[in-house]
Amino acid sequence: MFDVIDRRPPREPYLPPPVRDNRGFWQDGEKEAVAPDEEFKGDDMSSLAHGELELHRERREYMRLAAWEMPLLSKLAKPFNPPQKTHPLRFRYTTYMGEQHPAEPKVVVEFCPSDLPSLSPQQTRKFIKLCGPRYNPGTEIVKMSCESFTTAAENKRYLSDMVDALIAEAQDPKDTFEDVPFDFRHHKEKKKPEFPKEWLLTETRKKILEAKRAGQELEDQRKVDDGKLIDGGVLVEEALKRLPVNAPVMEEVISRGRGKAGRKR
Repeated sequence: MFDVIDRRPPREPYLPPPVRDNRGFWQDGEKEAVAPDEEFKGDDMSSLAHGELELHRERREYMRLAAWEMPLLSKLAKPFNPPQKTHPLRFRYTTYMGEQHPAEPKVVVEFCPSDLPSLSPQQTRKFIKLCGPRYNPGTEIVKMSCESFTTAAENKRYLSDMVDALIAEAQDPKDTFEDVPFDFRHHKEKKKPEFPKEWLLTETRKKILEAKRAGQELEDQRKVDDGKLIDGGVLVEEALKRLPVNAPVMEEVISRGRGKAGRKR
């Protein structure tokens, strides 16, 4: 007798596939923050209702801030002091709260050439000619901006140096630019329509309008007394009286429709 030898390799025990962890490297070893969704049993609000409730909570939070926190800001209030004549330059910055923006380093400077204390009238005219299209003759304001550098401080320094260079050039007595005319072709003046003075409701005009309305009422009353004024309500009532009392009623007629639906009827 020969023994039957089973040459097949031994069967390995079954192992379930590993559960894939999608939490990432930085959350390795931490518990899952989001639990599996429970079965909805009809005892909760819908997603739209939860959104409305969250909006209501947010509104109440801002109302509490307005009631309790905003009054405390009055302690930080400072009185307004108008700018002095020794500081004619007005710099404007743009700040985006809580985020970085490529337009944040931009700085804008505005000033009136006549407010510069170191310039005479002749030098002021030369300064305006040097500014070119950056001068607005309607508002008499020079406006320049700079965003060539990465920080607002560098752009402000560049604008300050540019204004100093223009002032130094305007004070140069070698050439006064008196033979150069002003060129304001870049400024397009917008015509604003003015309210006619004849339309202003003055006391005299009020009396004229009241007298005119009183005369119209007297004229209408005179026409009513003479029977010359037509009353629309009276005409409608007379037309209704002339209509026949027993008007024939039209019978309802059902026509046969087209197509298969009409053939089935």
